[in-house]
Amino acid sequence: MPGNSFGTLFRITTWGESHGEAVGVVIDGCPPKIHLDESVVQDMLERRKPGGSAASTSRKEHDKAVIMSGVFNGMTTGAPITIIVKNNDARPESYKKYADIFRPGHGDITYQAKYGIRDWRGGGRSSARETVGRVAAGAVAKALLGLEKIAVHAYTIELGGIKAVARDPEAVSKNMFFCPDMKAALKMEKRVNEVKKEGDSLGGIVEIIAMGVPAGLGEPVFDKLDADLAKGLMSIGAVKGVEIGAGFKSASNRGSENNDPITPKGFSTNNSGGILAGISNGDDILIRVAVKPIPSIAIEQKTVDLSGTERSISVKGRHDVSAIPRINVVCESMVSLVLADHIMRQRAIGR
Repeated sequence: MPGNSFGTLFRITTWGESHGEAVGVVIDGCPPKIHLDESVVQDMLERRKPGGSAASTSRKEHDKAVIMSGVFNGMTTGAPITIIVKNNDARPESYKKYADIFRPGHGDITYQAKYGIRDWRGGGRSSARETVGRVAAGAVAKALLGLEKIAVHAYTIELGGIKAVARDPEAVSKNMFFCPDMKAALKMEKRVNEVKKEGDSLGGIVEIIAMGVPAGLGEPVFDKLDADLAKGLMSIGAVKGVEIGAGFKSASNRGSENNDPITPKGFSTNNSGGILAGISNGDDILIRVAVKPIPSIAIEQKTVDLSGTERSISVKGRHDVSAIPRINVVCESMVSLVLADHIMRQRAIGR
């Protein structure tokens, strides 16, 4: 089946293109009697909206969410929830010059290979604009998780090679990169401005923490909680790697170092990242994702056109310097969607 849907019992389908009329999402399987209105969704979309940082595109979208179905008198009804967000600042004509040429690092060449046709208006479905629907659905998932006292937060721990040392939760909302280290955030801003002048882009690392997750979520064998989390996060276009808990560091640890000792009060360390054998163990779930640099850069690159002729390209226009920090809330949303789905699956077995 086409890969536009995600989840099993709490299931979403996103739709729309970057420079089409609108983008949005249909959410099926949301339980009834959960408080929900546009303001709940809007609060999440504000964090994804362009123009919030030095790394962001100059595209100006209001990203106003409109709930079309599934909600009555501020409460979910159990029916499918449809949320639509209009594209107000689309400029498809800006991309006409790329209609017959493949942009390096983009999905242009692979979409052409798969379908024999592609929407060259900003990349169509392969554009990060598609994630608007994910974030809108993530707001609904977070409303469900809130009833279970589960909280999910994402923050920047590395950007352009600059790493956060401190983990101050209060600092996250006080800088444009949602970084828990104010000193690192200032260095990140300087780095972004330097690279922006050069016409280049940057990658980084986002960390996501889920607190209050009960033990027992996750399915054997192929729908392990960590497997679903990895799939959800890797489905975000700019994400190229996912690690949970100690992650790749566990490859160099000994078993005596990597195992989390169990005490009457719980685990004394959290190298597992809150998941054992694919099932949550009651600890915080800790995830990190590697975010690649934005592929649209002004520096000239080699490529080919539809006929296979060698060309060169310089992609100019309204583009982010880095997917961070706008991608943070997308990561947060995907983790929330996976947890909401597994909460529903756990309820289905009577636990």
